[in-house]
Amino acid sequence: MANLATRSHVERVLAVAGNAVTVEGEPRIVNSWKRCLVDHKLDPGRSGPPRTLLQSELKVSAERIDRLIHLATPELDALYGQVRDAGYCVNLADVDATILISRLPDGEAATILRKWKVYTGSVFNEAVEGTNGLGTALAEQRPILVHRDEHFREQWSMFSCAVVPVFDHAGHLAGAVNITSCRGDLDRTAHQLALVVATQAVRRIEEAMFRSHFPRAWIATLPGGSAMVAFDDDQCVLGANRSARDRLGLSDATIEARRPLSQFIRIDEDFVSRPDAAHMMRDVDGRRVGQVRVSRPVRAASSPAQARFRGDGLPGQQVATLVRLAGSDPALQRSVRRLSKVVDTDIPVLLHGETGSGKDVFASAIHAASDRRRGRYVALNCAAMPESLIDAELFGYETGAFTGAKRDGSRGLIAQADGGTLFLDEIGDMPLALQTRLLRVLENHEVLPLGALKPVAVNIRLVSATHRDLEAMVADGTFRSDLYFRIRGLCIELPALRARADKVELIEKIAAEEAPHLRIAADARAVLVRHPFPGNIRQLRHVLRLAACTAEDGVIVEADLDLPPCFGSTSAPTFEAAERDVITEALRKNDGDVVKTARALDVSRATLYRKIKALNIASGSDRS
Repeated sequence: MANLATRSHVERVLAVAGNAVTVEGEPRIVNSWKRCLVDHKLDPGRSGPPRTLLQSELKVSAERIDRLIHLATPELDALYGQVRDAGYCVNLADVDATILISRLPDGEAATILRKWKVYTGSVFNEAVEGTNGLGTALAEQRPILVHRDEHFREQWSMFSCAVVPVFDHAGHLAGAVNITSCRGDLDRTAHQLALVVATQAVRRIEEAMFRSHFPRAWIATLPGGSAMVAFDDDQCVLGANRSARDRLGLSDATIEARRPLSQFIRIDEDFVSRPDAAHMMRDVDGRRVGQVRVSRPVRAASSPAQARFRGDGLPGQQVATLVRLAGSDPALQRSVRRLSKVVDTDIPVLLHGETGSGKDVFASAIHAASDRRRGRYVALNCAAMPESLIDAELFGYETGAFTGAKRDGSRGLIAQADGGTLFLDEIGDMPLALQTRLLRVLENHEVLPLGALKPVAVNIRLVSATHRDLEAMVADGTFRSDLYFRIRGLCIELPALRARADKVELIEKIAAEEAPHLRIAADARAVLVRHPFPGNIRQLRHVLRLAACTAEDGVIVEADLDLPPCFGSTSAPTFEAAERDVITEALRKNDGDVVKTARALDVSRATLYRKIKALNIASGSDRS
């Protein structure tokens, strides 16, 4: 059957690309198929996994976009919280279509994605893998949905990929955000709405990149919300993002010349005294073109506290004490009291909590509070590394152990942690074969590097973390029971931010660290307390960090908080809620006109009506 499906797919691709038959749907797919056949000389029937980078190559690729990774991570975590339950994975890739960050869903979907190597380190360049979400979106520098058999290679036809390119502060391609599903029960329309959700996340990432690059500039957000222009106190243009460049005809040469803003747009003069309010924008001929918002420069430097303690963790530093991390949450305080009694023993610790809840910070605090603090703290994220590389990275290897190995071999992270602490983040994502090897290390206190003839003795303290239900994984055979009981010496549950008893106090404390010179207005405080924060503490820090840059007159107001809606829920937003928000916002922008809204969302009118009814959304009239 597989050969028949492949043969049928190949015949269809060749017929459509050769103009012998037509196909419904996205014409860009056909153009991509033609590129794959004519320009790249690819075979749609070829099978096999994508190329996966070596660890040394992966590190180089990640270093190139380190700033993007830092700014994008909170938004990726929030997006993951929205789409995870619908079976989507979330990826961030560089301009070469190499996945550098990967968030996998739970259950069978994660197993399938790992089997086909849709994870960190895999390369999905269109010139190699043919038409696919990441490769084609980056090749065309435009968002795209590639749905099932629209992929060039038949082996990828079980997947649907919604991908949005990311552009930096100067409008240059920086990477792409991908959400992929292998669910067969979701039609193209569902994925089209998922593409809109991903687009919103990318818009926030690009805004964070732009503001981060121009912290000392005035920033005007033009009508529509996506175009941004930075200018100085003399109102000379310092920079513009891709949307603003297209809209105003700005080039690198124009920006380098620091032309007056008035040569492109005119803003009411009172924006200096009333920043962040809506101001009338006019074109160079004086015609009104809509309202613009202007945020003032960030004049104050960051406080030392901002550098001392971050929600995304600074492994090895001794600033985030266990008591401080517990705050006034009774459950966490009890956990810390228990932990303090075993912190100087070799009893393994298992941290469980949602993404962004501070597992990595807690792990480094355990190391810093223990008598092993003079030893090394070594961390590995098992979900952020290809299966083919975890073995060598964790256990090490001898010279010539495999093709591409370093000339002098590698000690491996376990050996590097000798005398200190080894932190295995997302241990639930560790492949079964490596679980067996890790169990031997923990039982025998020695590690056997790849290609070595004799083991090396090691003395480590193991701290593990996961957001997965390991007991359920043990029950379904995806996690070894003997390893589970070995690593579960003391289990610490890290509550989600929305569930913490000290949420209000924690928000105030983090606000003091991220925005030390600013006050939070009552409306903004109420929004922060009410919001579910699917990205937890990491997302809260990101939101407050951005608000500190945009706030005016020393006060953070609700308009400064770049947050997806709460959806009236005390739990993390669901994909259904995200769909509802996308449709509601599109209807609002189109004055309730269903026809225009369907066109904006690229779905049929009948489909939109079904969604409106299913999600109980109030709509306007059907104006054609």
